[in-house]
Amino acid sequence: MTVNKTGLGRLEKVDLRSAWSSESSDFTPWLADQENLEILGKAIGLELELEAREKYVGPFRADILCKDTGSGNWVLVENQLEQTDHSHLGQLLTYAAGLQAVTIVWVAAKFTEEHRATLDWLNAVTEESITFFGLEIELWRIGNSAMAPKFNVVSKPNDWSRTVSEGARRLEAASYSEAQQIQLEFWTEFKRFLQEHQSTIHIGTPPPQNWMDFSIGRSNFSLQAFINIREKRIGIALALFGPNAKPHYYMLEKEKAAIENELGTPLEWAANPSKVMSYIYLHERTMNPLVREQWPQQHTWLWTKLEAFKKVFALRVRRLDASNYRSEEPAEQSLTEILRADIDS
Repeated sequence: MTVNKTGLGRLEKVDLRSAWSSESSDFTPWLADQENLEILGKAIGLELELEAREKYVGPFRADILCKDTGSGNWVLVENQLEQTDHSHLGQLLTYAAGLQAVTIVWVAAKFTEEHRATLDWLNAVTEESITFFGLEIELWRIGNSAMAPKFNVVSKPNDWSRTVSEGARRLEAASYSEAQQIQLEFWTEFKRFLQEHQSTIHIGTPPPQNWMDFSIGRSNFSLQAFINIREKRIGIALALFGPNAKPHYYMLEKEKAAIENELGTPLEWAANPSKVMSYIYLHERTMNPLVREQWPQQHTWLWTKLEAFKKVFALRVRRLDASNYRSEEPAEQSLTEILRADIDS
């Protein structure tokens, strides 16, 4: 182990082929593993959920197809163990042409200056619904320790297009109602608060509405923060939707005692049998979102509770399998069966 005079180990760069001898049979499966997708996602500010490997998009086959659980948009990942080449660039352009809303992520050992400049140009000229990221991957270790991956972002959607979009949204906000203006300002300040505190909660564009969605790492689930101006309260919730919302909800409800014990507080459980969505709520009824002086306190409460919900629910949500759900509700007896039971008794 290499040690300097202070007694600290030194980081040493490792050749990628030491970990992955083959791109298709080693590197792609490793990158498609959910834990490693989380590392990639953190590098680009998205929460990725694997949809498929080696998925055909038009005439080409994408290495990895994901969903951004925050927006629901497609994310295509192309990976190389070598330097970037024109063949992969052509595939990326084909994917962008065939999908209306997609994020393209190109991972390689090394980017040529021409390919990096091309991604920068594409981000400048394409619509916001199509974005490109270029990342170089490295492996590092200290002495005989396990090798650790590191993603370096060399190209990303540029700040200029974001600034233009934010300016357009400010112009649009002029037509909002007074309540919508307050809601927009509240979430805008909350986004700034989370960024200043380097929160692990990924936040999107602040909306002029009373709730805001946050990804929890799986489609058909989301964390929600909300403010209620009329009832003068704030709160958060785990929202469940999609075709398996009810089985997933009842499977979580079986763990109610453990979940509330981990959170240290009782929750409000709303199955909503006749509706599409189910919720698990936590309210704070002593904070009025109309009192701006309380916003820092309210933002702190929302932040800490969102982090706690994510810690308690994220792994549970990921493990849910609706095919394992068995209803424990007794089947309704027919009138004949009821009468026969009365006679037998």
